[in-house]
Amino acid sequence: MKLYLKGERCFTEKCAIEKRNVPPGSHGRERRRKMGSFGEQLRMKQRARRVYGVLESQFRNIFEKAERMPGKTGENLLVLLERRLDTVVQRAGLATSRAHARQLVLHGHVRVNGRKVNIPSYLVNVGDEVTLKDAMKQNAVVLQARELANRQTIPSWLEVDREALRARLTALPKREELATPPIGEQLIVELYSR
Repeated sequence: MKLYLKGERCFTEKCAIEKRNVPPGSHGRERRRKMGSFGEQLRMKQRARRVYGVLESQFRNIFEKAERMPGKTGENLLVLLERRLDTVVQRAGLATSRAHARQLVLHGHVRVNGRKVNIPSYLVNVGDEVTLKDAMKQNAVVLQARELANRQTIPSWLEVDREALRARLTALPKREELATPPIGEQLIVELYSR
């Protein structure tokens, strides 16, 4: 399944899924056995981890934080993952992919409310303004990301000014508004509650 991890490349014919849609390995073309319930739960957790670019221990900590929040744990988990600074930068169209957004944050090019933040897991709050530093506004890769983002829709929970390379979180994202590849958050909750 396409997880759109490679930015613009996933929208062209160069995408690996488009070129060869078989599992890796010498036995990839052979028939696979039916997956059990644990396998499906694990596959869903791994999909979520790879989509958001999170390590196992980070994912576990986010899940435990989502469990302590009021409401449905699965929806809280996805909302917390969407509020990460690297995800907000990517969704706003300031980066071509989540890995590019993470690199921008780690290198200190991102400002939250005017202050430098170089932690990709920083949780953006409602009303926070995310911008790039002035030197990055003429960067060729950032301008390419802006052109790519013009073809995509802006999430309803983000207010984006693409000319000024600025985004503001206007509300917490709701489950129905998330445009990620299909993630069954209930399977993740079942996996961690074993």
